[in-house]
Amino acid sequence: MLFRFVATELATDIVISIGDVKFYLHKFPLLSKSSRLQRLVASSNQESDDEVNISDIPGGASAFEICAKFCYGMIVTLNAYNVLAARCAAEYLEMFETIDKGNLIYKIDVFLTSSIFRTWKDSIIVLQSTKSLLPWSENLKVINHCIDSIASKASIDPSEVEWSYTYNRKKLQSKNGVDSHWNGVRMQQMVPKDWWVEDLSELEMDLYKRVLLTIKAKGRTPAVVIGEALRVYAFRWLFGSLEDAVSNGIDCTKRRAVLESIVFLLPTEKGSVSCGFLLKLLNAACLLESGEFYRDNLVKRIGTQLDGASVADLLIPATSAENGVYNVDLIMAIVEQFMSHHSDNGKMTFQDDDEIVEVEKFASVSSTSKLAVAKLVDEYLGEIAKDPNLPVLKFIALAEMVSASSRQMHDELYHAIDMYLKEHPSLSKSEKKRLCGLMDCKKLSQEACMHAVQNERLPLRVVVQVLFFEQVRASAASARSDSGADLSSAVHSLLPRENGNSYGSSRSAATTTTEEEGSGVPTSSDINSFRSMRLANNCGGSERSSTSSDINKNGEDKSTTTGKAKVMLMPKMLSKLWSGKTHVGENSSSDASVSPGSANPEEVKSTPSRNTRQSTS
Repeated sequence: MLFRFVATELATDIVISIGDVKFYLHKFPLLSKSSRLQRLVASSNQESDDEVNISDIPGGASAFEICAKFCYGMIVTLNAYNVLAARCAAEYLEMFETIDKGNLIYKIDVFLTSSIFRTWKDSIIVLQSTKSLLPWSENLKVINHCIDSIASKASIDPSEVEWSYTYNRKKLQSKNGVDSHWNGVRMQQMVPKDWWVEDLSELEMDLYKRVLLTIKAKGRTPAVVIGEALRVYAFRWLFGSLEDAVSNGIDCTKRRAVLESIVFLLPTEKGSVSCGFLLKLLNAACLLESGEFYRDNLVKRIGTQLDGASVADLLIPATSAENGVYNVDLIMAIVEQFMSHHSDNGKMTFQDDDEIVEVEKFASVSSTSKLAVAKLVDEYLGEIAKDPNLPVLKFIALAEMVSASSRQMHDELYHAIDMYLKEHPSLSKSEKKRLCGLMDCKKLSQEACMHAVQNERLPLRVVVQVLFFEQVRASAASARSDSGADLSSAVHSLLPRENGNSYGSSRSAATTTTEEEGSGVPTSSDINSFRSMRLANNCGGSERSSTSSDINKNGEDKSTTTGKAKVMLMPKMLSKLWSGKTHVGENSSSDASVSPGSANPEEVKSTPSRNTRQSTS
């Protein structure tokens, strides 16, 4: 129990009890200022009791002490930390102007208006203190005054900011990007547009939400600044140690409320928040098991700007109910949203040329976004391929969500497929075939081809295709010599045809019904011969580049001799590659194609454009 006395010669005649504190005071100065104490003292006199209990006074004993000192005419020190408690206590004691002119309520209101609400940080401090004084602070409209003051200051032009603020995220940029010291004169630094976001991040969510809604309602703050404010707040109250809190079973009700409020406050403008931040929110929503409404909202928003994400952002851990390392289903939903958002809307006609230009520009941007997302998905596939529990059908389904035209190169996709084959050695032949069918050998770089031809995890058919297209590419780049012409005519005549179109892509090989068995598959010696032929071609190319008049004994160009050797060697091995497919065609059609391996290379060269099929016995 604490006792408070007034240093005076007069004996005290009233005791004010507030919790564990007792104030021994005098009736006259108190009753002359407080209407409520007048009534309480009158009722206590009828009961012959000099003690008055007001333990329910807002602000407690410290706030009453300020009011009591004012009644005695003592100097009272008010600041941002105690002014609201004193104001609520004065309201409780009914210290109105009708009781005494210049009473405490009037003086505090003047102080709030002339000082507190005009100061940036004092307004925030007072607003933070309102929660412990509810409902008094709400009824007195102090909260509304603080919010309006803060929102008005946050919405002004940054060049008019003349008060101190907290800004620790990055070094302030000097005016016009030049050094703050120029020509010996110190230049004033520019105030960033988001100067206020760190100070407001100290508010609890219910107050922060009201402040941010007021700032948005004023309509003078860019959406990107609102997005930055939400990002700073999320890192302050949501992301920190979230995974540890969830894994340790700590109550995350407050964090869940913060997440849902942030999702609600997100600006609708595209680009106002980064895709990485949205993915962090989505990850938090999964960890906190937020409602589907919030997760679906985030998935849709991420889908509109997926091209701005990184692979690390997409690696969202799987929930406990899922059998895997990563939440692949969630990423598939995002990719689906992206593809739906960037799908063609059909042909549209415009009368204004300016509108046509705008549509063409949008199509170009959409194409660029699709290329970026295709690369992102392939890199993501390379990461999730390491998951031993990832089903091959889910891997294929995600890879097929990206259109073929969006993949200019297949190196990342090849890397992902190779990683999946490495981590899943028990795949069946049909699964390997379908998995490798995702890859187009013609879109592999030279480095990827060199790796693929030595990759023992790939089916032999895929290795041969890689070698084949690498030889075609090398021949096309050989300065169009005679050997290149001979090779090209031989290659085109060797490829089987379906519906009039020549085939040779990995997808065609992957969908054939023949198994990689028997005579339909090249042997290891064939593969080695083909690899040797490729190396020889590379060596020949180097010789040609260094010597332009290298002639053999018979007067022929060595490049011509090498090209003819390749033409003679390639049909023998390609016959084994395509023989299985040819036999299937014999069983399903009355026409039988001549096996490329059975044709005379010279005959093939002389009649490269022959379209009729010959019967063989």
